[in-house]
Amino acid sequence: MVIKKAIEVLKIEAEGILALTERIDENFAEAINIICSSSGRVIISGIGKSGLVGRKIVATLNSTGTSSLFLHPVEAMHGDLGIVCSDDIFLALSNSGETDELNVLLPSISRIGSKIIALTGSKESTLARHSDIILQP
Repeated sequence: MVIKKAIEVLKIEAEGILALTERIDENFAEAINIICSSSGRVIISGIGKSGLVGRKIVATLNSTGTSSLFLHPVEAMHGDLGIVCSDDIFLALSNSGETDELNVLLPSISRIGSKIIALTGSKESTLARHSDIILQP
């Protein structure tokens, strides 16, 4: 029973990964090019589950040689925004794209001069409208 269930779960996960191939588009390529050509860091931000995913992305990027850090949106509003530089790339994660704590940062990030990449489930969201590149999961 356990082996059968494990195989079933792996098949479902494999199908999910294969379905992502349909999401690889010009926005994805542009995001990769911007990140790879940047002399700055990839700064990732999100709240709740998106924040947890963001922290994992940071760990993976750092382990592969891409300098990155996680910036909690609430901490950013209370002084930590000073770590963001114009040559950094800001990757904002929000399924709805309407996370107030994240969206309030976007005008400041833009003024600093960082490119904003949104990873969001809604192309019509506030986050998407204020981003340079939109990626959808």
